[in-house]
This record gives sequence, C-alpha cells and structure tokens, in this order.
Amino acid sequence: MKKTADILCIGSVLWDVIGRSASVMRQGSDVPGRITRLPGGVAMNIAMTLARFGLTPALLTAIGRDAEGDELMAACSARGMITGTIYRSDDLPTDRYMAVEGANGLIAAVADAHSLEAAGAKILRPLTDGTLPAPYTGLVALDGNLTLELLAEIATGDALARADLRVAPASPGKAERLTPFLNATRGTLYVNCEEAGLLCQTTFDTAPRAAAALLDRGAARVLVTNGGQDAAEGCATGGVIHATPPQVLVTRVTGAGDTFMAAHIAAEARGADRDTALAQALEAAAIYVSGDTPN
Repeated sequence: MKKTADILCIGSVLWDVIGRSASVMRQGSDVPGRITRLPGGVAMNIAMTLARFGLTPALLTAIGRDAEGDELMAACSARGMITGTIYRSDDLPTDRYMAVEGANGLIAAVADAHSLEAAGAKILRPLTDGTLPAPYTGLVALDGNLTLELLAEIATGDALARADLRVAPASPGKAERLTPFLNATRGTLYVNCEEAGLLCQTTFDTAPRAAAALLDRGAARVLVTNGGQDAAEGCATGGVIHATPPQVLVTRVTGAGDTFMAAHIAAEARGADRDTALAQALEAAAIYVSGDTPN
C-alpha cells in the first residue's frame, strides 16, 4: 500500500439513504422533506470523522463488484481512506441502510448489511496475507454488523490480540453481539444507555451507572452516551468519569454515535487525557447533530 494506516476500520461500509423532515412524525406520517444518499455504515462514518481529524484509516469490509460498489469505492478513496484492504465480492451486492428522521428524532431504520455478514472472515484476510503488518498492534475500530461468530473470533483469536480494539454495537438490536468482548475483557466498548442495558440485561437511567455496571460485567473499558444527558467513561483501573454534552439544536441523528467514537479515538491518538478526550468527543458529536459538519 502507498499510504500507511493509522487505524483499521472494520465493519459496515455502505450507502446511507436518509429521509429527513422538519416535521414531528409518527407511524404512517407522509410529510415533505429531503432524501439524501451518502456513503455510510458504522465503519465508514468512523473513518470519515477520523480522516477529518487528519488520520488515515484503512477499511476492512465487503463491497460488491456492482455499479454502486464502484461508486462507493471511489467515494472512499476521495475521502482519503485506504481501500486496498477491502474485500470485493463478485456475487454479493453492495449493502445499504435506509432511515427516516423527523423533528422528534429517528422514526425508523432498516440496515441491509447481509453482504458483510455473508463475506464473514474474508474481510480479515489483509491481517494474514501480508497486506497489513502482523501481528497488528495499532488502533482498530470495529462495529457489531459482523456476525457473532466473527466478533467472538476477533475477541479471542490471535489476529488482533495485541491491537487496541475500539468496539461499537452498530445498533441496539446488535448490542448483545459485544458479549464476547465482555467475556474476554477486551477492548473499549462505545455504547448508549439502551445498549448498555441490553448487555447487562437491565435498564439504566444514567450513563455513569451504566458504565459502572459494564465494568462489573467484565468490560475492560467503556464509554456510554445518553443523548443530551451526561456521558461517562470508565475503566477498571481509573473508575468512572462523566461530562455533560453541549446543548444544541438537533437536526440529524444518524451517525452521531459514530462521530462521538471517532472523535474520542482521535483525541486520544493526539495524547489527550481522559477528561479532555471525553469533552472533545462530546463537542464533536454536538457539532455533528447540529448539522454544522459534512456527512
């Protein structure tokens, strides 16, 4: 590869189709708004934010050899990402995500990441075929759109045993896929309060309580967000800290958690301490949801 990766982003890279309206919506609403199609997916959203912070991400994902896939590959390259690590499938279509957002937040979403799941361990070949340094010891951002079996292999296997794993569930429906990282006490988990509750089989009203409970369940380190309420970061050796996000007018929500995660990783890569990294991540997420940064 011509460029050296600062971080590996493993997971979903797809097309986001987002319908947004300024109206309050409910089931069955039919309102005017805007529909956009942009590069998305958890791994892609994280990579785009990291690139804006000056880092060079390499993508490990599956993209089809169809017209949409060719267009997506070009979009990744144009945004400064390393694409030579991407698995291109001849028989799987490029994945897509569709969401509807109103003034009252996310109304509904459907993630079609079947090709990524079907590709399975093929997306990790760059870790074993000489494309990437082995063993890999750098930063890795990983999302829960992979299968539970593959996530368990990453949590306990040798390929990334020495890497600095940063893991997000992708959505509440996939939160329990992070269980192998709790069981293995591996990685830094980035979740919201709902996802923390699913992992702990309970509910939480605050992020600090959720962070403490995840540490009790075996997590090595966690970051928990709670919308506009306090977010928390906790680790086994340093306890739990928390901070309040800036108050802004929310104009979009899809990708906010990915922006928070990427900004936190970038802050720590620059040498920020725990409190500073958490504050900078919250600020970046607030700017994002306010609509002041590009998708």
